Parts: sequence; C-alpha cells; structure tokens
Amino acid sequence: MLAGGSAIAPRVVGMARARLSAAQARRVAFAAQGFGVQGLGAHGLGASPPAVGTRQLSGVVATLGLLQLDTVNVFERSHYLPPLARLGAYDRGLLDRLVAHDRRPRVLGRTTELWAHEAAIVPVDDVPLLRFRADRFRARQADQFAAQATLMAELRAIVADRGPSTVGEIEHPSNVRGPGGWWDRGDVYHAIHAMFRAGELVVLGRQRFERVYDLAERALPERLRHVVPQEEATVELVRRAAVALGVATVDDLRDYHRLAYLADARRAIDALVDAGELLPVTVDGWGVPAYLHAAQRIPRRIDATALLSPFDPIVWHRPRALRMFDFHYRISIYTPAHEREHGYYVLPVVVGDEVVGRIDLKSDRQAGVLRVQHAHVEPAFAERSRALAERIAPRIHEAAAWQGLESVAIAGPGSWAADLAAALEPRVG
Repeated sequence: MLAGGSAIAPRVVGMARARLSAAQARRVAFAAQGFGVQGLGAHGLGASPPAVGTRQLSGVVATLGLLQLDTVNVFERSHYLPPLARLGAYDRGLLDRLVAHDRRPRVLGRTTELWAHEAAIVPVDDVPLLRFRADRFRARQADQFAAQATLMAELRAIVADRGPSTVGEIEHPSNVRGPGGWWDRGDVYHAIHAMFRAGELVVLGRQRFERVYDLAERALPERLRHVVPQEEATVELVRRAAVALGVATVDDLRDYHRLAYLADARRAIDALVDAGELLPVTVDGWGVPAYLHAAQRIPRRIDATALLSPFDPIVWHRPRALRMFDFHYRISIYTPAHEREHGYYVLPVVVGDEVVGRIDLKSDRQAGVLRVQHAHVEPAFAERSRALAERIAPRIHEAAAWQGLESVAIAGPGSWAADLAAALEPRVG
C-alpha cells in the first residue's frame, strides 16, 4: 500500500530510445500496477483509510487485467492478495461476490475463468480476445478429444440436462478418483477440464472453490461468442501487458499472457512502436531493450508497504523480478522441506519501491494466530533491517486482523526474525 503521496514527472515522449534509471523503472512498474491508488499515508498518520468497496476491487481487476488463481490456502488463496497489497484490508466477501465465489452461480456474471497467465479470473468481456487459445488447445490435444469423444458427448448431455455443475456433481460411472488421491482425479475431471480449455464449457464461478461449469452455447451471450483472430488478439494482449507493466522487455510482455510464440510477440511490439503506443527505452542495468508505454508517467516517488502473493504480477515472472529488484525468488511449496531456504509459502515484502525481504506466513485459524514461520531480509538491506521491520510490521498486523486472527507470532528462523519480533511487540502472540 502507498504510504505517502507521489509527485509525477512529465511523460517521456519524442525520444528514439530514452534512458531510464533502474529506480525510475521500479517506480514506473509499481505505478502501472496500481500501487498508490489508495493507502494509509495519503490520509495522514493515524488516520483511517476510506473503506474499500466493489468499485475499488473492480479497479484492481481492471488495472491488472486478471487475478491468478492457486489452490494453496496456508495463509490465504492467491487471488485475494493483490487487492490487499494495493488497497489494504477489505471485505473478502465483496471480492467473492464480484467473481461469483460466494454463492451458487447460475448465470455468467462480470468475470469468468480462462487460461490467461495461468488459470485466472478475467473480465467476461475478454472471452472473445482469449478464445483463439481454445482453438489452439483443441488442435494440440486432438488425440485426447478423439480418445474421449464418447465420454465428452455424454458429459455434454449431462450438463445440458442438469444445468451448471461442478465436476463432483456430475453423475457418471467414470467420475471416480484413482488411488493417487487429490492428484489422481479420473477421466471425468480431465475430460471436463479439456472441454473448458477448448471453450466448450465456461466457468460461471466457484462453489467451495470448485468450478461451476455450463455449456458455452447456453451461458455466453451472443456478443461474446465470436473469436478475435490470433494476430489481432496478440497485439491487444501485448498492449494490455504494456499498460499493466509500465516498462517491460519483450520477454516480460510475452509472459504476461503467456503468449506461445516469440515471433508473434515481436510483431505485435513492432506494430505498437510504429503506432506510437510503445516507446523504446534503455533501462540501466537491464542489458536488454525495453519498452515504455507512451501514456505512462514516471513517479518521482513510490512509498509502498505490502505483502505480495507469490503470483502477483509484480513478481510472477521470476526473470523480471531478478532484473528489476535483484530478487531471486522461488515460492518453495514444491521444494522438499529439507531443501527450503526461506520457508513454505513465501511472500515477497515491499517497502518503498524495493522488494526488501520475504516472509513465510501461515494462518493458524484454530489457534487464532498468524504465524511468521520464516523471515528473511535481503542482504542488500541488512543494515536497514530494523527500520524496514518497523515499516512492514503494521501490514503484518493488518493481515492478521484481515484473516480474523487475534495475534501474530514469530514461529521460525531467518535473518529478519529478531527485528520483526521486536517491531511487532507488544502485540506479538
């Protein structure tokens, strides 16, 4: 969250290849990602920020273009965290209603789920823009569609008759899990998932975090049933990535929506440069060409404090995180316990316009405690460890209260643990 106002420098225009400092690039990235829209410092020390409503949450979705989904719930599911980082504590029920995760969805609302970066919540109006991927997926998975043609036809008929359904609600002899447990979901799950990826089914929302599917032909309004051609869609997706990132390399722009072909991304970038929407820039220390969105202004100051989801667009592309913040990041949930360096569910910590550390958080809901299981300050900021701990401590307390937890406890090791424990007192559990 922004902890203070930021003056805005004039837009960069009219340069064949302008130069940005590394610090300017960081500030551009944070501003483009919506940091500073609303924050504590903008209202004075000790003042309460305005309540976060649906309009502000919709603004975050519009700014980012998508909320990446993930099932891990050790602290909180990923899609709830980008609004927390940008807006502060908010009513999660408002986001649930916005994305239809709070009730039994019967019709398509303002959002749906598609493969965008990965599986993500996107505005429903973006369905035609991303539908070219459905055709590509079907072609790539032709063998599966041929092998499961009968099963898919049966499933299609069941959903047509039953209405919107989760996989668990579909009554079919093949709808059983194998002996491998959660990862061994069976033929019906994989067939339904393929039909979703191919655009035959759409997601109306979620119930108990299970997707609720319906037939595309029934759920999608007529205005959303067309397919934007791949070349046109690629240009628009690169344009949106450029707006969301502020300043970016070819690799960054391609990764935002996981565009499959580098040559397509380069052609789209060239078209946007020719149109004056992207400006070639050199960023000190990056070592590769970059592009600044022409409408992007360069803040003179960003003073954010935030805990980031591992799947926040600021850090989700690990090469960009390393290039921009000198932050070598791995989430570690798939790393064997004895090989984890910084914990299990590791959240990057932002202070100012830098990623200064990482903490492993666990919401111990039974005990009512937010447990900081590991806390690490980045070596470049070690001399400022205590001051940075003081800056981020209010956000940790805020996160605990947002989770409905009564206290915070330092429960593990790390180079930042002692200073964080001191900063969190006297409220440490």
